[in-house]
Formats: sequence, structure tokens, C-alpha cells
Amino acid sequence: MKTEFKTIPKKAVIEQIVNNTTTWIGHRSSDNEDVVSGQTFLATSEGELNEIEVFSTIVTKPGKVTMTLFDFDLNHNSWGKSLGSASVDINASKSGKWLAFAMPHLHLNKGKSYGFRLESADSYIGVGEAAGSSASQSFNSGQEWQFTKKEKAGLCYSYFSLAYKVAISA
Repeated sequence: MKTEFKTIPKKAVIEQIVNNTTTWIGHRSSDNEDVVSGQTFLATSEGELNEIEVFSTIVTKPGKVTMTLFDFDLNHNSWGKSLGSASVDINASKSGKWLAFAMPHLHLNKGKSYGFRLESADSYIGVGEAAGSSASQSFNSGQEWQFTKKEKAGLCYSYFSLAYKVAISA
């Protein structure tokens, strides 16, 4: 008897794939600071999270990058509890490619806000981002965030967005 496995189709329910500049994450050796970037988004569909991808523009130092997914409160512009995390090992061959952070078994609710943070204690990479302006505000589904290990509150930017894709199982 032959066993058949069905592949559950995944689809990007939200994506921002414009990449016209770069933001940095990881361990910055110039001041010995760890820089963390984040992105909030509104789930446009309900389903099981398959993965979140970000675009790596350049890897200057290899290492491990961790993405953590959080609940996000739009009314108070604040990060909630951690829902899960995933890590990937990166090196120069990952420059100019989408990095997939698989986080199966997490359920996204339609209309709910979430945020993810990217950090690394040993690597330093450029992540694709899109810069907008007040005349061209195309990032209405979320905000880009910047943190350091010293300043945990972070700063948010409405005219910037990481290049990312959120895929769920259909």
C-alpha cells in the first residue's frame, strides 16, 4: 500500500515586497550594540501560520538570526506577549534572498495585529525595507520598529516598512 502525503498549500496573506533601502540588525561592532528591527502587521486572513519571510540585502557577518512573533496592541502601540520564535543560520550566500522563519502551529486571527522582531547577537545583516513619504503613505498595514538592547521601548516609523511576507496554510 502506497502512502500519499498531501502538501497543504500556503499563501502570502500579507506582503510588502518593495525594497528601496536597507535597515540593519544584529551586533554592531562599532559601538558593541545589538540592533533589533521589527514590523507590525494586520492579519487579513485567518489560518495557521506557516512562515514569515524577510528579504536579506547583505550579510556582512555570518551567524544566527532569530525572529519572534508577538501580539501587538494597535490602540496603545505596544508589544504584547511572545507567541513563538524561529531561528535561521545565515552566511554570505543568503545575501539578496528571502529568509524563511518557519513558525508552524501558531494561529493568526483575521483583523488582529501582530508584530515580529529580528535580532542576532553574533551576525550583522542588512534587511530590505521600503521608504515612503507623507505624500506616498503606502504602508497602512503596519509600522517598522527599531530597538537596541539598551532601549527596549523602541521607536516606530510609519513611513518605513521591512520587506516581508506572511504565509498561512490555506
